[in-house]
Amino acid sequence: MKRYRVWHRTAYTYSAPVEDSVGQFHLTPRALPWQQVQDAAVVVTPAPGDIRREFDYFGNWSTYFHVTDPHEALSIESSSDVTVTTPAYDEDALAQPWELARPLQHPDQEGAWRATEFAMPSPRAAQSEATAAYGAVSLTPGRPVGEAATDLMRRIHADFDYDSTATTVTSTVGDALEKRAGVCQDFAHVALACLRSHGVAARYVSGYLATQPPPGKERVFGADASHAWLAVWLPVTDQWLAIDPTNDHWADDRYVTVAWGRDYGDVSPVKGIIFTEAKTSTLRVSVDVAPLED
Repeated sequence: MKRYRVWHRTAYTYSAPVEDSVGQFHLTPRALPWQQVQDAAVVVTPAPGDIRREFDYFGNWSTYFHVTDPHEALSIESSSDVTVTTPAYDEDALAQPWELARPLQHPDQEGAWRATEFAMPSPRAAQSEATAAYGAVSLTPGRPVGEAATDLMRRIHADFDYDSTATTVTSTVGDALEKRAGVCQDFAHVALACLRSHGVAARYVSGYLATQPPPGKERVFGADASHAWLAVWLPVTDQWLAIDPTNDHWADDRYVTVAWGRDYGDVSPVKGIIFTEAKTSTLRVSVDVAPLED
């Protein structure tokens, strides 16, 4: 069990006043069997005329805000205290053939109706012949679902380079597959597309990963980043196996879960619309995931 203070700040500046700003953010961690949220708060500056927090369709905390005062800068700062344990998985569920993790083919299983939408195509995890072919190497007939998912995770980690310049927010799964490079969001989307190409239910997960500074170096506040991974539906028990292709690791007590959905578009940390005549703007994101002593 580990406890963290998670801090996330998104700051925009504009070259001319913004008259109106409407936004939505997913920054508050979920309460889960393996994750407890002791405290959470978000501050928007300038103060919104309207701000509301509620659960979205997927059960994530989602906050809507509307700033109507003219402003040349906008910041969204969240902080939370979270305790995380490593999820435990049923060995029998991990050992089931991956073919059973297809809710459309096996709708009578527990939780299949909830998992079905995560087996369907989504905008940022588009399926293709290429994703089906890449996934088929891991999804051999009768292979245990835990083993198959882990093999896919390891292959993506080995075959793809982490390169923040290789893709952009508009890049597709096809782009990442062609370049064999990208960032954590790309790796998660590739894995999702490969699994869903074979009918397997899997969901996109956003959150944070606690990291350690290099040996001999001190922690630099605000130098962390948001992270993305995925979770694969396990038949029989209706559990979800969380895997991280970026780091070749099952999610453990270093992973803070914020939100999940079909892909990044459902759970982006911050998105919105502004009304302005500004020609340019800047964006700066700072994240800190600091371990706390009990």
